[in-house]
Amino acid sequence: MKKIRLIRLFIATSLLVLSSCEDNFDPKIFGTLNPDNFPSTEMEYKDYALACYIPFTTTWTYYIGTELRQHGFYIPEGGILRMFESPSDNVAVWGTGWGEWLKFSQANFNNCIYYERSWVSEDNINHIPKLAQITRFTEIISTLEKADENIFHTISKKQLLGEVHLCRGLMIYYLMHIYGPLPAVTRGEDVTNDEVLNNLVRPSLEEMTSWIYSDFEFAIENLPETVEERGRYTSDYARFCMMKHCLNEGEHMPQYYQKALEMYQELEATHRYKLFKEGDNPYVDMYKAKNDFNCEIIMALSCDPSADGGDNSGNFFPLSMLTTPNDASKVDINGNPTPFYYQGKGWAQFYNVSPKLYDSYDSKDKRRAVILNEYWVDNGTGEVTTKRTKEDLGIRWDGYIINKFPIETNTVFQGNDFPLARWADVLLMMAEAEVRKSNAAPSAEAVSAVNEVRNRAGLNNLSTQQTNSKETFLDAILEERAKEFLYEGQRKIDLIRFNKYAQLCRKVKGVSPTHQYVPLPNYFVEQAKSYGKDLQQTYSRPGWSEDLSKATN
Repeated sequence: MKKIRLIRLFIATSLLVLSSCEDNFDPKIFGTLNPDNFPSTEMEYKDYALACYIPFTTTWTYYIGTELRQHGFYIPEGGILRMFESPSDNVAVWGTGWGEWLKFSQANFNNCIYYERSWVSEDNINHIPKLAQITRFTEIISTLEKADENIFHTISKKQLLGEVHLCRGLMIYYLMHIYGPLPAVTRGEDVTNDEVLNNLVRPSLEEMTSWIYSDFEFAIENLPETVEERGRYTSDYARFCMMKHCLNEGEHMPQYYQKALEMYQELEATHRYKLFKEGDNPYVDMYKAKNDFNCEIIMALSCDPSADGGDNSGNFFPLSMLTTPNDASKVDINGNPTPFYYQGKGWAQFYNVSPKLYDSYDSKDKRRAVILNEYWVDNGTGEVTTKRTKEDLGIRWDGYIINKFPIETNTVFQGNDFPLARWADVLLMMAEAEVRKSNAAPSAEAVSAVNEVRNRAGLNNLSTQQTNSKETFLDAILEERAKEFLYEGQRKIDLIRFNKYAQLCRKVKGVSPTHQYVPLPNYFVEQAKSYGKDLQQTYSRPGWSEDLSKATN
């Protein structure tokens, strides 16, 4: 049996170089360095540290050193969109689909126990090997801490350490929200400690939550406020990550809601961010390439329209190929361009927008414009004779088309940046954290924050009924989040925080999720047994039974 190990890693690592596209930070994997003398110079330490960005880039798959290839967290085939959007109430069941794409759209994770420790694919979405990469990041932190300060002249050792800590914290954060608590090596002295490496048991939720908190806190204290290369991590992005983490875990961790509010105050005090409000429909225009890194963006993944998904081409953005039906026409029946004019047909509509979500939009909500509820069909010969509409739902297609990241260039893939942190999220998180902390009706400031997001979308202020209690206000926030952050990889995490994952999936998909979190693959559980450990295959939070019960009643 091939062992799952939290370490046994080699020093050799992939080298990152930076492309200079509009001063964007765009890491590219470019060979390896010699493990016999690495690292020793300032630049080698920099390359060594920046390898930690690799899981947060978008190539089809990536590798670090000798590890098997993995899906990055932001690649649509296996990243946060697959894990947190597809199995959520934002997406209708892909009844005309197949394989694990169909299963995930049903929130059916039963097959996940059979995933293998091999190269990932659309049907083998296995993030467990990233545990070894967490150990690698811990090793990098330990090595950097011991590095002679005199080596660093043009690069800040403090900044490099902050970046590695933030990358490690994000890695642990995402894995926890995919699988629940997992064993991880976070202390340098444990990197070669067999007793720790073989201790394959789930830590407590509180323990794993604390690991993430510590990494984010270190990053806040050590990263620079601003950077020249857009997309390179900053202390503001670390504050955003801390705010979101504390909001997620505040119910069981003392003072976390207060910490989330403190992060809001620190971000607000910089006056660096505000809602993007330019154009006739700012919500639509915000995602266009010309508005990348606008005033609302705290952090985004910088993408290159010329990139092709290979290891050496930089970040690419293939989402439109996975959201566009494979019979979509470039033109309508009169020859006028459609939204797919530059691209044409997609591969298939692996991702859709639930018609029930679409129908829930207020008629004045400008955010609905990023969803296409009909399209012209290319019959395969270039002729256009048919329009696919809602009348064809359940027969020819299952859900509407997300057009949030528009097809703007005549390239295979688009250059839209993928937002990771927006000011709108900060406003809604602040409002939510406040009422969760006070356990009372919202303050005027919290209501104003939500209304600011709604007003940008063309909506009126919340009603008195929506703001007269904690419960109704939280319900309004959850609904706002569905529409504001559609296809930004947040929905399942939000639903679990509100303890409504099963209920809302049942309402939209017609079925309840098989699990709250993805079960661990069999091979990992068997490996733990070989060490005499009992690694629980499934995990759920304390409120899961209640959520499931309400979903079926």
